[in-house]
Amino acid sequence: MFSDAHWRTSSRSNGEAQCVEVALLPQVTGVRDSKDQSGPVLAFPPTDWVSFTAALKAGAL
Repeated sequence: MFSDAHWRTSSRSNGEAQCVEVALLPQVTGVRDSKDQSGPVLAFPPTDWVSFTAALKAGAL
């Protein structure tokens, strides 16, 4: 599912080792550890990802 995905790192990442990468696909959003790109991927419905990131931006999490 994620083999052809375009993975991106947050623009707020400072290049340290504690980063995640996100792939936004039409039916699923993938999140993985940037240090282990062949490792496991967490998959979320896009609506859940939007809610999660909105809560982070609002300082609710």
